[in-house]
Amino acid sequence: MESGSLQPAALVRTEAAALEALATRLEGPMAKAFDRAVELILHCGEGRGRVVVTGMGKKRHYCQKDCRHAQLHRFSGAVSAPAEAVHGDLGVLMAGDVVVALSASGETEEILRLLATLKRKGDALISLCCRLDSTLAQASDVALDCGVEREACGLNLAPTASTTAMLALGDALAIAVSLRKGFKAEDFAELHPGGKLGKRLAKVRDLMHTGDEVPVVAPETPMTDVIYEMSSKKLGITTVQEDGRLRGVISDGDLRRLLEREGGAALSRLAGEAMNAHPRTIASSELAATALASLEERKITSLVVVDAEGIVEGILHLHDLWGVELI
Repeated sequence: MESGSLQPAALVRTEAAALEALATRLEGPMAKAFDRAVELILHCGEGRGRVVVTGMGKKRHYCQKDCRHAQLHRFSGAVSAPAEAVHGDLGVLMAGDVVVALSASGETEEILRLLATLKRKGDALISLCCRLDSTLAQASDVALDCGVEREACGLNLAPTASTTAMLALGDALAIAVSLRKGFKAEDFAELHPGGKLGKRLAKVRDLMHTGDEVPVVAPETPMTDVIYEMSSKKLGITTVQEDGRLRGVISDGDLRRLLEREGGAALSRLAGEAMNAHPRTIASSELAATALASLEERKITSLVVVDAEGIVEGILHLHDLWGVELI
């Protein structure tokens, strides 16, 4: 089959073969270099250093993707800098930074013009390139090989399989760093608060009612005033507090059951006499999903949010969970 007549499936298989070859290198001859790259990034993140990802041409767009890896953002403060900006974006480079440079040939003029700056200012240089004998690879502290047997382009010219391998190698590097640092789903949510996962992993503190929105009465508050506080705050519940510390709660259900038992005499009660002294509470650091499970288990609509000392920090209502795609 002539190179110009390759079918779509064959093109995909060419890229797949490039990835398989990359995986084999990572398990064998490139394993130590890869581990060294991970160590450099981890060491960078322990101080005030950042990971600066730079590339040229098509690699510029790939470096933008690598830069947005949550792992590098979370632990090293990754930024990206196109190689064209010799005197521009690389002004952000400081001592202690680790530079990750992407270049298929390792001989791109713009990249080579930056080498002096990269080596002078940065703490270490990691390159992802297809030629380990290139100027860039030879100048790097760690050179990671993303070379391919052939490009998926029918003419074996356009960077296709090589860019796929480079992207996968960047993924592997970022994920390896995240695993070493114990990156969790909650960390991802903090970095992507507007995304679906970010919403579903929202914390109670992000959703709860606080300040004047929290209904509060004292144990000696008359029931008529309790009813007024519950009605005005519209959460179907009020906290009973002393010096900010939770003593109990009174819910619409508690009030209804009290009226059923005592009739009009219920209105002569004080809050401390009518309250539930052992309400279900939750910490502000818990996930919204945990709060929902608690609400469903107890068949209630609100949770009081307290700290370790029992001080009331807020109230989370079932309605507050509607916007986080849990209901």
